[in-house]
Amino acid sequence: MKILVCCSGGLDSSSIIEVNIKKILKEFEVEAQVDHTDLSSASSIKADVYVGTREIVGQLLCLGGRVISLNNIIDMKELRDKLSVVLQIPLPLPGEEISS
Repeated sequence: MKILVCCSGGLDSSSIIEVNIKKILKEFEVEAQVDHTDLSSASSIKADVYVGTREIVGQLLCLGGRVISLNNIIDMKELRDKLSVVLQIPLPLPGEEISS
């Protein structure tokens, strides 16, 4: 599986999201290739999942993969919740732990 994180111009925000995705994938014990790029380069990179902010989600939808739209690039709970849906990984209920 390939996950591509995109941002509108520079690469700072997509780099932050990439690092957070890798942390969450490790928690989920899921292996995936995760990269980041600017929006203009994204159209030439094939991925299974595209991740970006809500401002660019319309452009990501045209790329052909699943799309995760983020409201807040540093909100780990939002990212974890949305990744779990795309990866079909059930999250634990409050008070439960993710089993290893």
